[in-house]
Amino acid sequence: MTERQVVMARGDGRPGGGGWIAAGRCQLLSLGGLVVAAAGLLVLCVLALVPVRVGLGVLPAAARRLRRLADRQRLLAVTWSGVAVGPSEPPAVGDPERSARGPATLLGSEGFWRDLRWALLEPWVGGTLVVLPLTLLYYGLFGLLVQPFIWRRIDDGNWYAFIHVHSTGAMLASAALGLAFLGAGLRLAPRALAWHARWTRRALTAPYTSQLERRITQLTDTRAEALDAQAAELRRIERDLHDGAQARLVSLGMTLDDATRLLDTDPAAARTLLLQVRATSERALQDLRELVHGIHPPVLADRGLGDAVRSLALDSFLDVHVTVGLPGRLPPPVESAGYFALGELLANAGKHAGAAEVWIDLRHTEGALRITVTDDGHGGADPARGSGLRGIERRLSSFDGTLALHSPQGGPTTATLEIPCASFLPKTSSSSGTG
Repeated sequence: MTERQVVMARGDGRPGGGGWIAAGRCQLLSLGGLVVAAAGLLVLCVLALVPVRVGLGVLPAAARRLRRLADRQRLLAVTWSGVAVGPSEPPAVGDPERSARGPATLLGSEGFWRDLRWALLEPWVGGTLVVLPLTLLYYGLFGLLVQPFIWRRIDDGNWYAFIHVHSTGAMLASAALGLAFLGAGLRLAPRALAWHARWTRRALTAPYTSQLERRITQLTDTRAEALDAQAAELRRIERDLHDGAQARLVSLGMTLDDATRLLDTDPAAARTLLLQVRATSERALQDLRELVHGIHPPVLADRGLGDAVRSLALDSFLDVHVTVGLPGRLPPPVESAGYFALGELLANAGKHAGAAEVWIDLRHTEGALRITVTDDGHGGADPARGSGLRGIERRLSSFDGTLALHSPQGGPTTATLEIPCASFLPKTSSSSGTG
Protein backbone atom coordinates (compact mmCIF):
# COMPACT_ATOMS: atom_id res chain seq x y z
CA MET A 1 0.00 0.00 0.00
CA THR A 2 1.58 3.26 -1.06
CA GLU A 3 1.46 6.36 1.06
CA ARG A 4 -0.99 7.80 -1.42
CA GLN A 5 -3.39 4.94 -0.70
CA VAL A 6 -2.78 4.09 2.92
CA VAL A 7 -3.21 7.53 4.30
CA MET A 8 -6.83 7.42 3.44
CA ALA A 9 -7.73 4.21 5.25
CA ARG A 10 -9.89 4.70 8.29
CA GLY A 11 -11.04 2.32 11.00
CA ASP A 12 -14.64 1.30 11.58
CA GLY A 13 -14.55 2.74 15.09
CA ARG A 14 -15.19 -0.70 16.64
CA PRO A 15 -11.83 -2.00 17.83
CA GLY A 16 -11.86 -5.75 17.34
CA GLY A 17 -15.59 -5.94 16.53
CA GLY A 18 -17.76 -8.48 18.42
CA GLY A 19 -16.39 -11.61 20.09
CA TRP A 20 -17.08 -14.00 17.23
CA ILE A 21 -16.01 -11.46 14.61
CA ALA A 22 -12.80 -10.76 16.50
CA ALA A 23 -12.18 -14.48 16.87
CA GLY A 24 -12.60 -14.93 13.14
CA ARG A 25 -10.15 -12.12 12.49
CA CYS A 26 -7.68 -13.68 14.92
CA GLN A 27 -8.01 -16.91 12.96
CA LEU A 28 -7.25 -15.11 9.71
CA LEU A 29 -4.27 -13.35 11.25
CA SER A 30 -2.90 -16.62 12.59
CA LEU A 31 -3.08 -18.17 9.12
CA GLY A 32 -1.71 -15.01 7.55
CA GLY A 33 1.25 -15.18 9.92
CA LEU A 34 2.32 -18.38 8.16
CA VAL A 35 2.30 -16.56 4.82
CA VAL A 36 4.30 -13.69 6.32
CA ALA A 37 6.81 -16.14 7.77
CA ALA A 38 7.18 -17.85 4.39
CA ALA A 39 7.78 -14.50 2.70
CA GLY A 40 10.38 -13.56 5.31
CA LEU A 41 12.21 -16.86 4.88
CA LEU A 42 12.12 -16.39 1.11
CA VAL A 43 13.79 -13.00 1.44
CA LEU A 44 16.40 -14.50 3.75
CA CYS A 45 17.18 -17.18 1.16
CA VAL A 46 17.49 -14.52 -1.53
CA LEU A 47 19.83 -12.48 0.69
CA ALA A 48 21.97 -15.56 1.20
CA LEU A 49 22.42 -15.74 -2.58
CA VAL A 50 23.38 -12.06 -2.96
CA PRO A 51 27.13 -12.62 -2.38
CA VAL A 52 27.24 -14.92 -5.40
CA ARG A 53 25.13 -12.39 -7.39
CA VAL A 54 22.39 -14.94 -7.99
CA GLY A 55 20.03 -13.21 -5.61
CA LEU A 56 20.56 -9.69 -6.94
CA GLY A 57 18.02 -10.05 -9.72
CA VAL A 58 15.40 -11.68 -7.50
CA LEU A 59 15.79 -9.45 -4.47
CA PRO A 60 13.59 -6.52 -5.68
CA ALA A 61 10.70 -8.84 -6.51
CA ALA A 62 10.97 -10.65 -3.15
CA ALA A 63 11.16 -7.33 -1.28
CA ARG A 64 8.19 -6.03 -3.22
CA ARG A 65 6.11 -9.05 -2.21
CA LEU A 66 7.15 -8.57 1.41
CA ARG A 67 6.19 -4.89 1.26
CA ARG A 68 2.73 -5.80 -0.04
CA LEU A 69 2.20 -8.07 2.94
CA ALA A 70 3.37 -5.33 5.32
CA ASP A 71 1.04 -2.80 3.68
CA ARG A 72 -1.84 -5.24 3.95
CA GLN A 73 -1.07 -5.65 7.64
CA ARG A 74 -1.16 -1.86 8.02
CA LEU A 75 -4.57 -1.77 6.38
CA LEU A 76 -5.92 -4.56 8.61
CA ALA A 77 -4.67 -2.80 11.74
CA VAL A 78 -6.48 0.42 10.91
CA THR A 79 -9.70 -1.15 9.61
CA TRP A 80 -10.07 -3.87 12.26
CA SER A 81 -8.70 -2.09 15.33
CA GLY A 82 -8.57 1.59 14.48
CA VAL A 83 -4.81 1.63 15.05
CA ALA A 84 -3.02 3.74 12.44
CA VAL A 85 0.36 2.35 11.40
CA GLY A 86 3.02 4.52 9.79
CA PRO A 87 3.00 4.40 5.98
CA SER A 88 5.54 2.63 3.84
CA GLU A 89 8.93 4.25 3.60
CA PRO A 90 11.14 4.97 0.62
CA PRO A 91 12.51 3.32 -1.32
CA ALA A 92 9.05 2.26 -2.41
CA VAL A 93 9.80 -1.02 -4.07
CA GLY A 94 6.70 -0.62 -6.23
CA ASP A 95 8.07 2.61 -7.66
CA PRO A 96 9.71 1.86 -11.01
CA GLU A 97 12.10 4.78 -10.71
CA ARG A 98 13.38 3.70 -7.34
CA SER A 99 13.41 -0.01 -8.25
CA ALA A 100 15.57 0.78 -11.24
CA ARG A 101 18.35 1.89 -8.93
CA GLY A 102 18.96 -1.73 -8.15
CA PRO A 103 19.30 -3.94 -5.11
CA ALA A 104 22.02 -1.75 -3.60
CA THR A 105 19.47 0.95 -2.84
CA LEU A 106 17.14 -1.67 -1.45
CA LEU A 107 19.81 -3.10 0.86
CA GLY A 108 20.46 0.40 2.19
CA SER A 109 16.81 1.01 2.93
CA GLU A 110 15.84 1.07 6.57
CA GLY A 111 12.27 0.28 5.59
CA PHE A 112 13.29 -2.95 3.87
CA TRP A 113 15.07 -4.26 6.94
CA ARG A 114 12.12 -3.21 9.11
CA ASP A 115 9.77 -5.21 6.89
CA LEU A 116 12.05 -8.23 7.10
CA ARG A 117 12.38 -7.99 10.88
CA TRP A 118 8.61 -7.77 11.18
CA ALA A 119 8.12 -10.81 8.93
CA LEU A 120 10.50 -12.92 11.01
CA LEU A 121 8.96 -11.89 14.34
CA GLU A 122 5.30 -11.86 13.30
CA PRO A 123 4.75 -15.64 13.66
CA TRP A 124 6.22 -15.57 17.17
CA VAL A 125 4.89 -12.34 18.62
CA GLY A 126 1.80 -11.62 16.56
CA GLY A 127 0.96 -15.30 16.24
CA THR A 128 1.10 -15.81 20.00
CA LEU A 129 -1.22 -12.87 20.59
CA VAL A 130 -3.95 -14.07 18.25
CA VAL A 131 -3.59 -17.78 19.04
CA LEU A 132 -4.22 -17.30 22.77
CA PRO A 133 -7.97 -16.52 22.47
CA LEU A 134 -8.31 -19.16 19.76
CA THR A 135 -6.85 -21.77 22.10
CA LEU A 136 -9.37 -20.89 24.80
CA LEU A 137 -12.19 -20.86 22.27
CA TYR A 138 -11.41 -24.22 20.66
CA TYR A 139 -10.66 -25.89 23.98
CA GLY A 140 -13.95 -24.55 25.32
CA LEU A 141 -15.83 -25.91 22.32
CA PHE A 142 -14.15 -29.27 22.86
CA GLY A 143 -15.33 -29.40 26.49
CA LEU A 144 -18.81 -28.16 25.65
CA LEU A 145 -19.58 -30.04 22.46
CA VAL A 146 -17.26 -33.07 22.33
CA GLN A 147 -16.72 -34.29 25.88
CA PRO A 148 -20.41 -35.12 26.51
CA PHE A 149 -20.31 -37.62 23.63
CA ILE A 150 -16.95 -39.29 24.10
CA TRP A 151 -16.39 -39.57 27.84
CA ARG A 152 -18.14 -42.96 28.07
CA ARG A 153 -15.87 -44.41 25.34
CA ILE A 154 -12.61 -43.32 26.96
CA ASP A 155 -11.02 -45.08 29.86
CA ASP A 156 -10.04 -43.56 33.18
CA GLY A 157 -7.36 -41.39 31.53
CA ASN A 158 -9.89 -38.87 30.21
CA TRP A 159 -9.07 -35.47 31.73
CA TYR A 160 -10.42 -32.09 30.75
CA ALA A 161 -8.21 -29.40 32.27
CA PHE A 162 -8.17 -30.35 35.97
CA ILE A 163 -11.41 -32.42 35.84
CA HIS A 164 -11.22 -36.21 35.64
CA VAL A 165 -14.16 -36.98 33.36
CA HIS A 166 -15.37 -40.42 34.46
CA SER A 167 -18.98 -39.78 35.46
CA THR A 168 -22.02 -37.83 34.40
CA GLY A 169 -21.37 -35.21 37.06
CA ALA A 170 -17.79 -34.76 35.91
CA MET A 171 -18.98 -34.55 32.34
CA LEU A 172 -21.39 -31.75 33.25
CA ALA A 173 -18.62 -30.00 35.15
CA SER A 174 -16.33 -30.24 32.13
CA ALA A 175 -19.09 -28.86 29.91
CA ALA A 176 -19.53 -25.92 32.29
CA LEU A 177 -15.78 -25.37 32.32
CA GLY A 178 -15.77 -25.55 28.52
CA LEU A 179 -18.45 -22.88 28.43
CA ALA A 180 -16.29 -20.72 30.68
CA PHE A 181 -13.28 -21.23 28.38
CA LEU A 182 -15.44 -20.36 25.39
CA GLY A 183 -16.65 -17.16 27.01
CA ALA A 184 -13.13 -16.23 28.05
CA GLY A 185 -11.87 -16.79 24.51
CA LEU A 186 -14.62 -14.63 23.03
CA ARG A 187 -13.97 -11.84 25.55
CA LEU A 188 -10.24 -12.01 24.98
CA ALA A 189 -10.40 -12.01 21.17
CA PRO A 190 -11.08 -8.25 20.71
CA ARG A 191 -8.30 -7.39 23.15
CA ALA A 192 -5.92 -9.77 21.41
CA LEU A 193 -6.80 -8.17 18.09
CA ALA A 194 -6.02 -4.72 19.52
CA TRP A 195 -2.74 -5.99 21.01
CA HIS A 196 -1.82 -7.43 17.62
CA ALA A 197 -2.54 -4.08 15.94
CA ARG A 198 -0.33 -2.28 18.46
CA TRP A 199 2.40 -4.84 17.87
CA THR A 200 2.08 -4.22 14.13
CA ARG A 201 2.38 -0.48 14.68
CA ARG A 202 5.45 -0.96 16.84
CA ALA A 203 7.06 -3.30 14.32
CA LEU A 204 6.28 -1.41 11.11
CA THR A 205 6.30 2.26 12.11
CA ALA A 206 9.56 4.07 11.50
CA PRO A 207 11.30 5.78 14.45
CA TYR A 208 10.49 9.44 14.99
CA THR A 209 13.91 10.57 13.76
CA SER A 210 13.44 8.70 10.49
CA GLN A 211 9.97 10.18 10.05
CA LEU A 212 11.38 13.64 10.72
CA GLU A 213 14.15 13.19 8.17
CA ARG A 214 11.67 11.95 5.59
CA ARG A 215 9.38 14.86 6.36
CA ILE A 216 12.22 17.34 5.83
CA THR A 217 13.08 15.70 2.52
CA GLN A 218 9.46 15.78 1.46
CA LEU A 219 9.09 19.45 2.38
CA THR A 220 12.25 20.29 0.48
CA ASP A 221 10.95 18.50 -2.60
CA THR A 222 7.50 20.04 -2.43
CA ARG A 223 8.96 23.52 -1.92
CA ALA A 224 11.09 23.10 -5.03
CA GLU A 225 8.09 21.81 -6.98
CA ALA A 226 5.93 24.68 -5.74
CA LEU A 227 8.55 27.21 -6.84
CA ASP A 228 8.83 25.54 -10.24
CA ALA A 229 5.06 25.53 -10.62
CA GLN A 230 4.87 29.19 -9.63
CA ALA A 231 7.56 30.14 -12.13
CA ALA A 232 5.81 28.17 -14.86
CA GLU A 233 2.52 29.87 -14.04
CA LEU A 234 4.14 33.32 -14.26
CA ARG A 235 5.63 32.42 -17.63
CA ARG A 236 2.22 31.27 -18.83
CA ILE A 237 0.59 34.51 -17.69
CA GLU A 238 3.30 36.58 -19.40
CA ARG A 239 2.91 34.56 -22.59
CA ASP A 240 -0.86 34.86 -22.57
CA LEU A 241 -0.64 38.60 -21.97
CA HIS A 242 1.96 39.04 -24.71
CA ASP A 243 0.15 36.91 -27.29
CA GLY A 244 -3.37 37.94 -26.35
CA ALA A 245 -4.41 41.19 -24.73
CA GLN A 246 -1.13 43.04 -25.37
CA ALA A 247 -1.17 42.26 -29.09
CA ARG A 248 -4.79 43.35 -29.40
CA LEU A 249 -4.10 46.62 -27.52
CA VAL A 250 -1.18 47.39 -29.82
CA SER A 251 -3.36 46.68 -32.84
CA LEU A 252 -6.09 48.84 -31.31
CA GLY A 253 -3.69 51.81 -30.99
CA MET A 254 -2.46 51.48 -34.57
CA THR A 255 -6.02 51.31 -35.87
CA LEU A 256 -6.91 54.41 -33.90
CA ASP A 257 -3.96 56.23 -35.52
CA ASP A 258 -5.20 55.24 -38.97
CA ALA A 259 -8.73 56.32 -38.10
CA THR A 260 -7.45 59.68 -36.84
CA ARG A 261 -5.61 60.32 -40.12
CA LEU A 262 -8.68 59.44 -42.20
CA LEU A 263 -11.16 61.31 -40.05
CA ASP A 264 -11.02 64.52 -42.18
CA THR A 265 -10.39 63.03 -45.62
CA ASP A 266 -12.44 59.82 -45.57
CA PRO A 267 -14.97 59.79 -42.70
CA ALA A 268 -16.56 56.56 -43.93
CA ALA A 269 -13.26 54.66 -43.78
CA ALA A 270 -12.51 56.22 -40.41
CA ARG A 271 -15.89 55.04 -39.13
CA THR A 272 -15.15 51.51 -40.32
CA LEU A 273 -11.80 51.56 -38.51
CA LEU A 274 -13.43 52.82 -35.34
CA LEU A 275 -15.88 49.92 -35.48
CA GLN A 276 -12.87 47.59 -35.78
CA VAL A 277 -11.37 49.31 -32.74
CA ARG A 278 -14.52 48.61 -30.79
CA ALA A 279 -14.51 44.92 -31.77
CA THR A 280 -10.81 44.61 -30.97
CA SER A 281 -11.29 46.20 -27.55
CA GLU A 282 -14.08 43.71 -26.77
CA ARG A 283 -11.83 40.78 -27.71
CA ALA A 284 -9.00 42.23 -25.62
CA LEU A 285 -11.37 42.56 -22.67
CA GLN A 286 -12.49 38.96 -23.16
CA ASP A 287 -8.86 37.82 -23.22
CA LEU A 288 -8.20 39.61 -19.95
CA ARG A 289 -11.29 38.05 -18.37
CA GLU A 290 -10.21 34.57 -19.45
CA LEU A 291 -6.73 35.23 -18.12
CA VAL A 292 -8.10 36.34 -14.75
CA HIS A 293 -10.41 33.34 -14.73
CA GLY A 294 -7.39 31.06 -15.22
CA ILE A 295 -5.55 32.68 -12.31
CA HIS A 296 -8.41 32.71 -9.83
CA PRO A 297 -12.01 32.40 -10.98
CA PRO A 298 -14.17 35.22 -9.59
CA VAL A 299 -16.89 32.79 -8.56
CA LEU A 300 -14.33 30.89 -6.49
CA ALA A 301 -13.22 34.06 -4.75
CA ASP A 302 -16.74 35.37 -4.19
CA ARG A 303 -18.83 32.25 -3.59
CA GLY A 304 -16.45 29.52 -2.50
CA LEU A 305 -15.51 26.08 -3.74
CA GLY A 306 -19.00 24.58 -3.84
CA ASP A 307 -20.47 27.18 -6.17
CA ALA A 308 -17.28 27.32 -8.22
CA VAL A 309 -17.49 23.58 -8.85
CA ARG A 310 -21.15 23.90 -9.79
CA SER A 311 -20.17 26.63 -12.27
CA LEU A 312 -17.45 24.36 -13.62
CA ALA A 313 -19.99 21.58 -14.04
CA LEU A 314 -22.34 23.87 -15.99
CA ASP A 315 -19.53 24.84 -18.37
CA SER A 316 -18.55 21.21 -19.00
CA PHE A 317 -19.90 19.33 -22.00
CA LEU A 318 -20.20 16.25 -19.77
CA ASP A 319 -23.25 15.44 -17.67
CA VAL A 320 -21.84 16.37 -14.25
CA HIS A 321 -23.61 15.77 -10.91
CA VAL A 322 -22.24 17.73 -7.96
CA THR A 323 -22.89 17.03 -4.28
CA VAL A 324 -21.51 19.53 -1.78
CA GLY A 325 -21.24 18.88 1.95
CA LEU A 326 -19.01 21.73 3.08
CA PRO A 327 -19.98 23.50 6.31
CA GLY A 328 -18.32 26.78 5.25
CA ARG A 329 -15.50 28.43 3.34
CA LEU A 330 -12.07 26.86 3.33
CA PRO A 331 -8.75 28.72 3.22
CA PRO A 332 -8.39 30.31 -0.25
CA PRO A 333 -5.22 28.36 -1.20
CA VAL A 334 -6.97 25.07 -0.39
CA GLU A 335 -10.04 26.06 -2.39
CA SER A 336 -7.86 27.07 -5.33
CA ALA A 337 -5.86 23.83 -5.24
CA GLY A 338 -9.01 21.71 -5.04
CA TYR A 339 -10.74 23.68 -7.81
CA PHE A 340 -7.93 23.42 -10.36
CA ALA A 341 -7.21 19.77 -9.50
CA LEU A 342 -10.88 18.97 -9.99
CA GLY A 343 -10.91 20.89 -13.26
CA GLU A 344 -8.00 18.76 -14.49
CA LEU A 345 -9.80 15.55 -13.52
CA LEU A 346 -12.95 16.72 -15.28
CA ALA A 347 -10.98 17.50 -18.42
CA ASN A 348 -9.30 14.09 -18.27
CA ALA A 349 -12.67 12.37 -17.94
CA GLY A 350 -13.87 13.90 -21.18
CA LYS A 351 -10.60 13.94 -23.11
CA HIS A 352 -8.94 10.64 -22.20
CA ALA A 353 -11.52 8.40 -20.49
CA GLY A 354 -14.31 8.97 -23.00
CA ALA A 355 -16.78 9.50 -20.17
CA ALA A 356 -20.29 10.85 -20.65
CA GLU A 357 -21.30 11.25 -17.00
CA VAL A 358 -19.34 12.38 -13.94
CA TRP A 359 -20.23 12.44 -10.25
CA ILE A 360 -18.41 14.89 -7.94
CA ASP A 361 -18.68 14.81 -4.16
CA LEU A 362 -17.12 17.44 -1.88
CA ARG A 363 -16.85 16.79 1.86
CA HIS A 364 -14.88 18.01 4.82
CA THR A 365 -14.19 15.12 7.15
CA GLU A 366 -11.58 14.50 9.82
CA GLY A 367 -9.76 17.74 9.21
CA ALA A 368 -9.39 17.37 5.46
CA LEU A 369 -11.17 18.43 2.29
CA ARG A 370 -12.13 15.25 0.44
CA ILE A 371 -13.15 15.41 -3.22
CA THR A 372 -14.32 12.27 -4.98
CA VAL A 373 -14.65 12.26 -8.76
CA THR A 374 -16.18 9.22 -10.45
CA ASP A 375 -16.76 8.86 -14.18
CA ASP A 376 -18.26 6.18 -16.40
CA GLY A 377 -15.33 6.14 -18.83
CA HIS A 378 -13.21 3.22 -19.97
CA GLY A 379 -10.67 3.57 -17.12
CA GLY A 380 -6.98 2.70 -17.38
CA ALA A 381 -5.74 6.01 -15.96
CA ASP A 382 -2.19 5.82 -14.61
CA PRO A 383 -0.31 8.72 -12.96
CA ALA A 384 2.95 7.28 -14.31
CA ARG A 385 1.72 7.84 -17.89
CA GLY A 386 -0.24 11.05 -17.44
CA SER A 387 1.40 14.43 -16.95
CA GLY A 388 -1.96 15.86 -15.88
CA LEU A 389 -2.28 13.43 -12.97
CA ARG A 390 1.32 14.02 -11.98
CA GLY A 391 0.58 17.74 -12.05
CA ILE A 392 -2.36 17.20 -9.70
CA GLU A 393 -0.11 15.26 -7.33
CA ARG A 394 2.45 18.06 -7.39
CA ARG A 395 -0.24 20.66 -6.80
CA LEU A 396 -1.65 18.74 -3.82
CA SER A 397 1.75 17.88 -2.37
CA SER A 398 2.29 21.55 -1.53
CA PHE A 399 -0.55 21.13 0.99
CA ASP A 400 0.39 17.59 2.10
CA GLY A 401 -2.56 16.49 0.02
CA THR A 402 -2.92 13.11 -1.65
CA LEU A 403 -4.49 11.65 -4.77
CA ALA A 404 -5.86 8.08 -4.65
CA LEU A 405 -6.79 6.68 -8.04
CA HIS A 406 -8.78 3.53 -8.80
CA SER A 407 -9.07 3.08 -12.54
CA PRO A 408 -9.27 -0.53 -13.75
CA GLN A 409 -9.37 -1.27 -17.46
CA GLY A 410 -12.96 -0.94 -18.61
CA GLY A 411 -13.74 1.59 -15.89
CA PRO A 412 -15.15 3.22 -13.98
CA THR A 413 -12.50 5.60 -12.66
CA THR A 414 -12.67 6.99 -9.13
CA ALA A 415 -10.22 9.67 -8.02
CA THR A 416 -10.15 10.77 -4.39
CA LEU A 417 -8.36 13.94 -3.42
CA GLU A 418 -7.63 14.83 0.18
CA ILE A 419 -6.18 18.13 1.34
CA PRO A 420 -5.63 18.63 5.08
CA CYS A 421 -7.27 21.80 6.32
CA ALA A 422 -8.95 22.46 9.64
CA SER A 423 -10.02 26.08 9.70
CA PHE A 424 -13.12 27.54 8.15
CA LEU A 425 -13.98 31.03 7.04
CA PRO A 426 -17.49 32.51 7.34
CA LYS A 427 -19.81 30.81 4.90
CA THR A 428 -20.75 32.85 1.84
CA SER A 429 -21.64 30.15 -0.67
CA SER A 430 -25.15 29.03 -1.43
CA SER A 431 -26.74 26.21 0.53
CA SER A 432 -25.14 22.84 0.21
CA GLY A 433 -26.86 20.21 -1.80
CA THR A 434 -26.84 18.55 -5.13
CA GLY A 435 -26.33 20.64 -8.19
